[in-house]
Amino acid sequence: MKKFKKMYIEITNICNLNCIFCPKTLRKPKFMSCDEFKIIADKLKNYGDYIYLHVLGEPLLHPDIEKILSISESFNFKVIITTNGTLIKEKGNILLKSKNVHRVNISLHSFEANENKSNLLDYIKNIAEFSIKSAEKNKICLLRLWNMDSEFTKANNSLNEEILKTLEKEFGLSYTINSVLDKGKNLTVKKFLYIETAEKFQWPEISGEYKNEKCFCHGLRNQIGVLCDGSVIPCCLDHEGDICLGNLFEKSLEEILKSERAVRFYDGFTARKAVEPLCQTCGFAKRFS
Repeated sequence: MKKFKKMYIEITNICNLNCIFCPKTLRKPKFMSCDEFKIIADKLKNYGDYIYLHVLGEPLLHPDIEKILSISESFNFKVIITTNGTLIKEKGNILLKSKNVHRVNISLHSFEANENKSNLLDYIKNIAEFSIKSAEKNKICLLRLWNMDSEFTKANNSLNEEILKTLEKEFGLSYTINSVLDKGKNLTVKKFLYIETAEKFQWPEISGEYKNEKCFCHGLRNQIGVLCDGSVIPCCLDHEGDICLGNLFEKSLEEILKSERAVRFYDGFTARKAVEPLCQTCGFAKRFS
């Protein structure tokens, strides 16, 4: 059995939206080149079967997304794409014809959280059309509304009802989604097509408010991430590379995982303790407490 269930490769940290939901980066804007991606893929191939083409950034913005998917296929990776959905009409066919795209996550919550709103009806119709085609090709499509209010956070979600009603119409449903959708659980619209809600969570920030050392994370257990400059991070929420364990353009993953900082990180969570200051501010980790 390979070590990681999820391996995040950030092919770009550039996005076409400016969402309240996502943190901003101070890193230099970058598209990972195809040659760079091939190096990363080669160094990860023995560690997992599933790669997620994001940490920050909109993967469908990558000018060579089709080539990236082709390289992924040559390494027998199954690919998960997480997108804000704004480019799905333009780039959706690339995903549909790719043999190794396993799942497409579409963040519907990005619409309301974005400062520059486009036409909601067209946005949802394009996504509904793509998701139906995706399901017909046996590719999982997960429509996300990760903007529910929580005990600690008031989220931007006033458009959720309109979004769900539009989906009901586009999918030809005989029921209202809200009547059967439990918060935090998936609703199966049809085989391979799902809607999911979840509470808005707080991204960890190195300068964020201290929360708790006592928590757990799957970082370095079932997931790992690589930023577009090759920096290896233990968790997909380390968007600035604050816990940089090494660089895959310079070292092997085996060397990086055996580093003192990586071992300390792993052993800390074995003892249910966040040893990194960034992890102590993570609002997502409470889901595992």
